[in-house]
Parts: sequence; C-alpha cells; structure tokens
Amino acid sequence: MDFFSEQAKQKAPLYERMRPNTLDEFIGQEHLVSPNSLLSRAIRSDMLGSCIFYGPPGTGKTTLANIIANTTKSRFVKLNAVSSGVADAKKVIDEARQNFLMYGQSTYLLLDECHRWNKAQSDSVLSAIEEGCIIFIGSTTENPFVSMTRAIVSRCRVFEFKPLSKENIKTALKRALNDKERGFGTLNINLTDDAIEHFAWASNGDLRCALSALELAVKTTPLDKNGVIVIDKNVASESIQRKVLSTDENMYYDMLSAFCKSIRGSDAEAGLYWANRLISAGCDPLLIARRLIAHCSEDIGMADSNALLLAISALISLQNLGMPEGNLALSHAIIYACEAPKSNSVVVAMNKAQYDVEHFGTDTVPNHLKNHPVLDKQELYKYPHDYGGYVYQQYLPDAIKDHVYYIPSQNGREKGLVRKKVKK
Repeated sequence: MDFFSEQAKQKAPLYERMRPNTLDEFIGQEHLVSPNSLLSRAIRSDMLGSCIFYGPPGTGKTTLANIIANTTKSRFVKLNAVSSGVADAKKVIDEARQNFLMYGQSTYLLLDECHRWNKAQSDSVLSAIEEGCIIFIGSTTENPFVSMTRAIVSRCRVFEFKPLSKENIKTALKRALNDKERGFGTLNINLTDDAIEHFAWASNGDLRCALSALELAVKTTPLDKNGVIVIDKNVASESIQRKVLSTDENMYYDMLSAFCKSIRGSDAEAGLYWANRLISAGCDPLLIARRLIAHCSEDIGMADSNALLLAISALISLQNLGMPEGNLALSHAIIYACEAPKSNSVVVAMNKAQYDVEHFGTDTVPNHLKNHPVLDKQELYKYPHDYGGYVYQQYLPDAIKDHVYYIPSQNGREKGLVRKKVKK
C-alpha cells in the first residue's frame, strides 16, 4: 500500500476502518454465517454462487461482500447501481468473459443498491450469469422480490439480513475502542456503561449509525482535567441525535405494554396518554406506529380493516412529516383503533394455519389444484367465475381438508358474516 492509500485509509470514517476482513471478525447475522451454515461453507470453500443480500442499513451486507472479495480467488469488481449504467456493466462483462475464456477465472460483480437498476441494466448481465463468467452479488435495503426484475432474482439465492442485536452493537463499539490500528485504542477514552447502552439502543440495529455516533462523540468531546475523553449518556444522546430515555428500561417496557393493552381495551384516553408519555420519555414515535399496525391486525382485524389502513397511513405520515406534525396522524390512528370494534379472529386463524403447516406440511397438493392436467374428469378444477363467482371444491390437502381457521366474531363488520366454505 502506498503513502496516499495509507493516508486515505486513516482519514476514512470509523465504520469504514473497522470493517471486518474475515468471517471470524464478522459481527451479527448468526442465522446466516454460523460456522456450519450454508453461506459460511460456500464462502470458505470459494463456491458461492450468485446471491442477493437484503436487509436494513448497517447490518453487514457490504462488509460480508468485502469478506468474500478477500476470500475468493476470483476477480472482484464493485459497482454502485446509482452511478453505473449499461455501459459500465458491459465493460465488466467483456473483461469477465475474456478472463473466463483465457484463464477459467470467474468474476464476482458486487452491485450496491442493486434495486436501482432498471430492466435493461439487469438484463445486460443475465447471459453472463448463466455462462458462469459473472457471479452476481447484489446488496439492497429493498425487498428484491418487489423491487428487482424477476429474471435476476430467479437466478440468485436471497439472504435476508436482520437488524443487529444490542449485544452485537456493544461488541463492535468495544472493539473500536480497543483497536489501536483502526480504532481509538491509542486514546484515553472513558465510555460509560450508560453511554454504550444508549448507543446500542438508539442505533436500532444499525452498526454504521452506532460507530458514526461514537466517532463524533470522541472527536468533539474535550479532554477533562485528567486528560480523559469522557463520553457519558448525555454526550451519547447528542452524538446519535436520539433523546435519552428519561426512565429505566423496565419502566419503558411497562409503558409500552400499557399502550398495547389500552388499544386492545378500547381506551382512547389511555392509548393517547401512554403513547405521548413514551414519546416524551424518548421513544421513537415510529416504534409506536409499528406496534399500532400490529395491533390493528391482532386485536381489530376483520371487525374493521380500515384501522390497519389508518395505522399504516400514520406510519407514512411520521416518516414524511416528522414530529410534531406526524403526531396528529398517529393520534388519529390511535383513537380510531381504540374506538374500533375488536376481533382476534385473524391472529387465531394465523396460529391455526401455522400449526397445521408444522404438523401436516408434507401433504401433497390435491390433483385438481396442481399445475398440470389430470386424467380423471372427476378431479378437474372448477373455475369459480363459471359458477357465478364461487363453487365448493377442496383446496386443502386431504389430511386437513375439513379444518377451519377463520371463525368470524360477532363484532363490527364480521357480525353476520357467512363464510362460503360450505358444500353446496
């Protein structure tokens, strides 16, 4: 590495300097990279095929791609979908084909923000993926099954990344504090337990956010009289721009529980009180909106489906307006959810279906529902629209053909609902 590269590395943000270089250093995503997992084995044996890493920001998608780059014997090329086009992709493909034909060497193409590529850009790499000269690794925060072209997704294995746990965040922060080459190991820093707890909580599983906040705190906090950089809870809250919870953790979860039970109990005053008390204590209003969405299906459900739509609208309003304006939409949705008729038929039906999947998940599809012709005319599929919109026929496997999951309550729009799942 030359002098200028070394200087650039030292000037890079903390999260960039602290990127793990090996699987052993990688933090989090235990469901994907445990020692004996498919992904770990594929990386270590240099046998990884085309794949897409999908999940929230700061969860290790680009880091894992860099680890693959350090592990593989193949060429590795990085592009960003925001700044690259068809011409860039074709240049990479041409070079990849040449290397493949001359040396039998494949090329990994890492595409950050891969959901930003349009159909023409995506189609330009399809043939190269099929030939084997390109191994595609896409990285995206958007659901690839919705945001990307089907042709690309069908040729890739999708790995979903999850927000890092608080313990994952704490481990990474402590590593950055102690690392003398890449982190702050040469500085005299006192990061209090309250501060590290706040960083871990406020980052919402985003390690890049946590490391950036730590770096800001270190660089802007003056030395005390003993020559120590003291980062306490107040400094942490200013650095990560999330208010410190003015309550202990147990009380916080008790208030969140009270909010949820107030929605279920149809008490609008209590729902509004606990929501605003949580916000005043430093809780992210988006978390309250997400809980409200869940309860609109769990506790209201089919009795008034508009509650779910209003709760989703409140979340979108908060995301676009912020506070305090977004609190109007949130309060609107809370009042509606509290006053709406209640039914838990959706969650009961879901649990019954999940139970049957667990215990009868290997049963075959009835012949008349299969994606191929059947010889027995008695087993032909009946097209409901030929019968006025509904005709009785078996849709469940034989072992559970008479099981009933959804039983309407006698509340709200479910009252008097007659199900069509009867033989006529």
